[in-house]
Amino acid sequence: MLEADNLECVRGERRLFAGLGFKLEAGELLYLQGKNGAGKTSLLRMLIGLLPPASGDIRWKGQSIKSEEFRTDLCYLGHLNAIKEELTPLENLMAAARLANEALTEDNAIDALEQVGLAGREDLACKYLSQGQKRRVALARLVKETRPLWILDEPFVALDVAAVDWLAGIISGHLQRGGLTVMTTHQLVSIPAGTVRELRLS
Repeated sequence: MLEADNLECVRGERRLFAGLGFKLEAGELLYLQGKNGAGKTSLLRMLIGLLPPASGDIRWKGQSIKSEEFRTDLCYLGHLNAIKEELTPLENLMAAARLANEALTEDNAIDALEQVGLAGREDLACKYLSQGQKRRVALARLVKETRPLWILDEPFVALDVAAVDWLAGIISGHLQRGGLTVMTTHQLVSIPAGTVRELRLS
Protein backbone atom coordinates (compact mmCIF):
# COMPACT_ATOMS: atom_id res chain seq x y z
CA MET A 1 0.00 0.00 0.00
CA LEU A 2 1.26 3.46 -0.96
CA GLU A 3 0.05 6.36 1.17
CA ALA A 4 0.61 10.10 0.80
CA ASP A 5 -0.58 12.34 3.61
CA ASN A 6 -0.92 16.13 3.57
CA LEU A 7 1.86 16.68 1.01
CA GLU A 8 3.06 20.17 0.18
CA CYS A 9 5.36 21.07 -2.70
CA VAL A 10 7.16 24.41 -2.94
CA ARG A 11 9.51 25.20 -5.82
CA GLY A 12 11.35 28.51 -5.43
CA GLU A 13 8.75 30.93 -4.11
CA ARG A 14 5.81 29.12 -5.66
CA ARG A 15 3.62 26.58 -3.92
CA LEU A 16 2.58 23.96 -6.47
CA PHE A 17 0.20 22.08 -4.19
CA ALA A 18 -0.62 21.59 -0.52
CA GLY A 19 -2.78 19.26 1.55
CA LEU A 20 -2.49 16.50 -1.02
CA GLY A 21 -3.14 12.93 0.02
CA PHE A 22 -4.16 9.54 -1.34
CA LYS A 23 -4.03 5.84 -0.51
CA LEU A 24 -3.32 3.28 -3.21
CA GLU A 25 -4.00 -0.43 -2.68
CA ALA A 26 -2.94 -3.54 -4.57
CA GLY A 27 -4.44 -3.70 -8.05
CA GLU A 28 -5.01 0.06 -8.27
CA LEU A 29 -3.71 2.64 -10.73
CA LEU A 30 -3.56 6.37 -10.03
CA TYR A 31 -3.64 8.75 -12.99
CA LEU A 32 -1.98 12.08 -12.16
CA GLN A 33 -3.39 14.84 -14.34
CA GLY A 34 -2.88 18.57 -14.68
CA LYS A 35 -1.44 21.27 -16.90
CA ASN A 36 2.28 21.65 -17.47
CA GLY A 37 3.82 23.18 -14.35
CA ALA A 38 1.08 21.90 -12.04
CA GLY A 39 3.55 19.69 -10.19
CA LYS A 40 2.97 16.21 -11.63
CA THR A 41 6.65 15.36 -12.11
CA SER A 42 7.51 16.99 -8.77
CA LEU A 43 4.98 14.71 -7.08
CA LEU A 44 6.46 11.66 -8.79
CA ARG A 45 9.91 12.72 -7.61
CA MET A 46 8.53 12.94 -4.07
CA LEU A 47 6.98 9.48 -4.37
CA ILE A 48 10.30 7.91 -5.37
CA GLY A 49 12.25 9.77 -2.68
CA LEU A 50 14.22 12.19 -4.89
CA LEU A 51 12.43 15.34 -3.75
CA PRO A 52 11.54 15.90 -0.08
CA PRO A 53 8.09 17.42 0.47
CA ALA A 54 7.89 20.81 2.18
CA SER A 55 5.52 19.06 4.57
CA GLY A 56 3.63 15.79 4.77
CA ASP A 57 4.56 12.12 4.71
CA ILE A 58 4.81 9.25 2.22
CA ARG A 59 4.67 5.61 3.35
CA TRP A 60 5.07 2.25 1.61
CA LYS A 61 3.46 -0.69 3.41
CA GLY A 62 3.15 1.55 6.46
CA GLN A 63 6.87 2.38 6.56
CA SER A 64 8.94 5.34 5.39
CA ILE A 65 9.97 5.29 1.73
CA LYS A 66 13.53 5.70 2.98
CA SER A 67 13.50 1.98 3.76
CA GLU A 68 15.48 -0.57 1.79
CA GLU A 69 12.27 -2.52 1.10
CA PHE A 70 10.80 0.45 -0.76
CA ARG A 71 13.83 0.77 -3.02
CA THR A 72 13.67 -2.96 -3.71
CA ASP A 73 9.94 -2.83 -4.55
CA LEU A 74 10.07 0.28 -6.78
CA CYS A 75 10.25 0.40 -10.57
CA TYR A 76 10.55 3.98 -11.87
CA LEU A 77 10.40 4.95 -15.53
CA GLY A 78 10.99 8.66 -16.08
CA HIS A 79 9.99 11.01 -18.86
CA LEU A 80 13.48 10.58 -20.34
CA ASN A 81 14.34 7.16 -21.70
CA ALA A 82 17.50 6.68 -19.60
CA ILE A 83 19.22 4.63 -22.28
CA LYS A 84 22.78 4.88 -23.53
CA GLU A 85 22.85 5.86 -27.19
CA GLU A 86 26.05 3.94 -27.96
CA LEU A 87 24.66 0.68 -26.60
CA THR A 88 22.24 -1.60 -28.41
CA PRO A 89 18.68 -2.20 -27.18
CA LEU A 90 19.75 -5.62 -25.89
CA GLU A 91 22.77 -4.18 -24.07
CA ASN A 92 20.63 -1.42 -22.55
CA LEU A 93 18.05 -3.90 -21.31
CA MET A 94 20.63 -6.23 -19.79
CA ALA A 95 22.43 -3.31 -18.14
CA ALA A 96 19.17 -2.00 -16.64
CA ALA A 97 18.46 -5.44 -15.16
CA ARG A 98 21.93 -5.63 -13.61
CA LEU A 99 21.54 -2.17 -12.07
CA ALA A 100 18.20 -3.22 -10.59
CA ASN A 101 19.78 -6.46 -9.31
CA GLU A 102 17.24 -8.47 -11.30
CA ALA A 103 17.81 -11.77 -13.05
CA LEU A 104 17.25 -11.41 -16.79
CA THR A 105 18.47 -13.90 -19.36
CA GLU A 106 19.47 -12.80 -22.84
CA ASP A 107 16.64 -14.90 -24.28
CA ASN A 108 14.09 -13.13 -22.06
CA ALA A 109 15.54 -9.75 -23.01
CA ILE A 110 15.27 -10.59 -26.71
CA ASP A 111 11.67 -11.74 -26.17
CA ALA A 112 10.87 -8.44 -24.43
CA LEU A 113 12.34 -6.46 -27.33
CA GLU A 114 10.31 -8.51 -29.80
CA GLN A 115 7.16 -7.74 -27.82
CA VAL A 116 7.78 -4.00 -28.16
CA GLY A 117 8.32 -4.29 -31.90
CA LEU A 118 12.11 -4.17 -32.02
CA ALA A 119 12.75 -7.59 -33.52
CA GLY A 120 15.76 -7.35 -35.83
CA ARG A 121 17.05 -4.22 -34.10
CA GLU A 122 18.38 -5.85 -30.92
CA ASP A 123 22.01 -5.30 -31.97
CA LEU A 124 21.68 -1.86 -33.54
CA ALA A 125 23.10 1.07 -31.55
CA CYS A 126 20.26 3.09 -30.05
CA LYS A 127 21.55 6.32 -31.61
CA TYR A 128 20.24 5.01 -34.95
CA LEU A 129 16.71 4.42 -33.64
CA SER A 130 13.76 6.80 -33.94
CA GLN A 131 12.38 8.51 -30.83
CA GLY A 132 9.48 6.08 -30.74
CA GLN A 133 11.85 3.12 -30.97
CA LYS A 134 14.02 4.52 -28.18
CA ARG A 135 10.91 4.84 -26.02
CA ARG A 136 10.14 1.20 -26.74
CA VAL A 137 13.63 0.20 -25.56
CA ALA A 138 12.89 1.90 -22.22
CA LEU A 139 9.43 0.34 -21.99
CA ALA A 140 10.79 -3.15 -22.73
CA ARG A 141 11.99 -3.17 -19.11
CA LEU A 142 8.36 -3.55 -18.03
CA VAL A 143 7.78 -6.79 -19.92
CA LYS A 144 9.57 -8.98 -17.35
CA GLU A 145 9.21 -6.52 -14.44
CA THR A 146 8.00 -8.12 -11.19
CA ARG A 147 8.47 -5.31 -8.66
CA PRO A 148 5.10 -4.37 -7.14
CA LEU A 149 5.20 -0.57 -7.42
CA TRP A 150 5.49 1.08 -10.83
CA ILE A 151 5.83 4.85 -11.08
CA LEU A 152 5.71 5.99 -14.70
CA ASP A 153 6.18 9.53 -16.04
CA GLU A 154 4.42 9.99 -19.41
CA PRO A 155 4.96 6.39 -20.56
CA PHE A 156 2.79 6.79 -23.69
CA VAL A 157 4.87 9.63 -25.20
CA ALA A 158 6.06 8.98 -28.79
CA LEU A 159 4.10 5.74 -29.12
CA ASP A 160 1.81 4.83 -32.00
CA VAL A 161 -1.69 3.43 -31.45
CA ALA A 162 -0.58 -0.21 -31.47
CA ALA A 163 2.18 0.46 -28.92
CA VAL A 164 -0.23 2.38 -26.68
CA ASP A 165 -2.58 -0.63 -26.67
CA TRP A 166 0.35 -2.97 -25.95
CA LEU A 167 1.52 -0.87 -22.99
CA ALA A 168 -2.03 -0.61 -21.62
CA GLY A 169 -2.09 -4.41 -21.64
CA ILE A 170 1.24 -4.64 -19.82
CA ILE A 171 0.01 -2.26 -17.11
CA SER A 172 -3.27 -4.15 -16.90
CA GLY A 173 -1.41 -7.41 -16.32
CA HIS A 174 0.64 -5.77 -13.57
CA LEU A 175 -2.56 -4.65 -11.81
CA GLN A 176 -4.12 -8.09 -12.19
CA ARG A 177 -1.10 -9.56 -10.37
CA GLY A 178 -1.75 -7.20 -7.45
CA GLY A 179 0.71 -4.51 -8.48
CA LEU A 180 0.26 -0.75 -8.01
CA THR A 181 0.90 1.96 -10.57
CA VAL A 182 1.15 5.75 -10.37
CA MET A 183 1.30 7.40 -13.77
CA THR A 184 1.24 10.82 -15.38
CA THR A 185 -0.19 11.20 -18.85
CA HIS A 186 -1.68 13.87 -21.07
CA GLN A 187 -3.84 11.23 -22.74
CA LEU A 188 -6.22 9.08 -20.74
CA VAL A 189 -5.77 5.50 -21.92
CA SER A 190 -8.24 2.77 -21.10
CA ILE A 191 -6.68 0.17 -18.80
CA PRO A 192 -8.82 -2.98 -19.05
CA ALA A 193 -8.11 -4.36 -15.56
CA GLY A 194 -7.65 -3.16 -12.02
CA THR A 195 -9.16 -0.11 -10.35
CA VAL A 196 -8.33 3.21 -12.01
CA ARG A 197 -8.41 6.43 -10.00
CA GLU A 198 -7.66 10.01 -11.01
CA LEU A 199 -5.95 12.87 -9.18
CA ARG A 200 -5.89 16.29 -10.84
CA LEU A 201 -3.35 18.92 -9.85
CA SER A 202 -4.39 22.50 -10.57
